[in-house]
Amino acid sequence: MDVAISGASGLIGTALSASLRADGHRVLRLSRGGVTGDDMIGWDPEAGRIDAPALEGLDAIVHLAGAGIGEKRWTDEQKQRIRESRVRGTAVLAAAVASRERKPTVFVSASAIGYYGNRGDEVLREDSAPGADFLAEVCVAWEAETKPASEAGVRTVLMRNGIVLDPHGGALAQMLLPFKLGIGGKQGSGKQWMSWITLADEIGAIRHALDHDSMRGAVNAVAPNPVTNAEFASTLGHVLHRPTVLPTPMLPLKLRYGGELVEALLLGSQRVEPARLQAAGYEFASPTLEVGLRSVLGMTEGD
Repeated sequence: MDVAISGASGLIGTALSASLRADGHRVLRLSRGGVTGDDMIGWDPEAGRIDAPALEGLDAIVHLAGAGIGEKRWTDEQKQRIRESRVRGTAVLAAAVASRERKPTVFVSASAIGYYGNRGDEVLREDSAPGADFLAEVCVAWEAETKPASEAGVRTVLMRNGIVLDPHGGALAQMLLPFKLGIGGKQGSGKQWMSWITLADEIGAIRHALDHDSMRGAVNAVAPNPVTNAEFASTLGHVLHRPTVLPTPMLPLKLRYGGELVEALLLGSQRVEPARLQAAGYEFASPTLEVGLRSVLGMTEGD
C-alpha cells in the first residue's frame, strides 16, 4: 500500500511508519511547511493548505497530528491550540481526501477516549454518549471534521485512543522514574478507571483498521481489561519490584499544570471496552496490564 501519515514523527506515527515499511508498504509523511517529494507531502493545516494532488491514488491516510494535551497548563490560549490543532488539520485533510478523483480506500483519523468525559464506573462502548468537559468537546469537534471524507464514500475510522503505554513517551514514560525509585503510587482515590493499550497493540489496531473493510466509524483503541488507578500502580510496582505504598502527591502537580488538566488526565475515570475492535477479530498481544507492562518494559515473568 501507499500510506500517507500525519504526525509521523510522534510516538505512534514513528512506530506505525516502521511497521508499515517493514512489511514493504510505502509511507509518505505529511510535513508542515515541507515541499512535496518522494516520501513527503507538504501541508500547512494552520493556513488551510495541503498539496491535495499528491493524495491522488493513495491507498490509505492515517491522521495522527495534534498538539500534546499534557505538555502545558491549560490556559485559554493552550486550550485553543489543542482544539484548533486537531479540528483544523482534520478539516483540511478530510476536504482534500474528498476532492480527489481517485480517493484513498480508507481514512483513519485519531481521536481519544476523552470523548466520553469523566464517567465513573460506567462501562463505555463506541455507542456511548459523549461527555461534557473540555476534552470531550474537543473530541466531538475533531471527529465531526472527518465527515467530508465519509460523505464522499471513503471508509472512515475514528480511533478513540486510550492511554498508550511505552517507556519512551506518553504517560508511562513520566511514571517510570518515581516508580523505579519506590515513591510511585496511586493518584487521588485510586478508584478512577484507566483504559490503556500498549504501543504494539495500538499499531496493531490501526493496521487492522487499514486492512479490514468492516471497520468504520468510532473504534475504541484500548485493551479489553481496563484497571483502576490503584490497580495500575500496584501492577507497575509489582513488575518493577518496588513498593507502591505512598500515594502520588497531587498538590505539586496541580500547582505546575493546573487543576483542570490534572482532574481530566489523572483523576478522571473512563472504563472503556474495545467492542468494535474485538468484533472485527482483532487479537490483542497484551490483553492484561501485567502482560502489557512486561512487554513494553522488556521484562519476563522471572525478572
